[in-house]
Amino acid sequence: MRLNTPLALPQTTPNSLERALQQLTQDVLRMGALVEQSCRLGHQALFEQDISAIEILNPLESKIDRYYRQIELDCARLMALQRPVAQDLRLLSAFMQLVRDLERIGDYAQDLAELSLKLLPYPLHPSMTEIAQMSKQTQGMLAVSLVALADLDPSAGQRLKVMDDVVDDAYDRLYDLLAQVRDIRGTIEPILLLVLVIRHLERMADHATNIGQRVSYIVTGQRH
Repeated sequence: MRLNTPLALPQTTPNSLERALQQLTQDVLRMGALVEQSCRLGHQALFEQDISAIEILNPLESKIDRYYRQIELDCARLMALQRPVAQDLRLLSAFMQLVRDLERIGDYAQDLAELSLKLLPYPLHPSMTEIAQMSKQTQGMLAVSLVALADLDPSAGQRLKVMDDVVDDAYDRLYDLLAQVRDIRGTIEPILLLVLVIRHLERMADHATNIGQRVSYIVTGQRH
């Protein structure tokens, strides 16, 4: 693992730039794998009431943040010092945006774990089964987006849009269900917390969709 160690930038040659880009791509994929793990842990904490998952997730999130800062720095240095051609410049600019998406997904996963602690004192809401399915769909979208990145598959963007529509439909349905709850006994807090949960999941799906679009841009040069 290469953290807090800038990419070595030898004399500017096509081969040296290619090696630096390969290393950078591996770092982005490693960061993506950590974000996938954080999503699984957030899911465990929220839907399996696994408090131990939170203890693992917090240091993991710190590692994700370090990758994010290092990759952004490496991209900026390569753009400034290596004078990349158009396709390589697209790759670097897309990486700088893509790692922001990954970092935000990781943040939301950590937020879900924190919300799980606040929900612990309350009985499980009947909507939790459908919210868990929404979470699984979101994790599936992240997996598809990372495979697309590894394979530089521009077609994944369209698949992710379809998957995102499923998450959006679930969000609308669940939001209406939670907003229309009547005759609440006791505090309204668990309802508000669940609204935050589905909003976080919806945003995670949006960021996964963004990753697919950025991969398409890397390959085709076209923004969708």
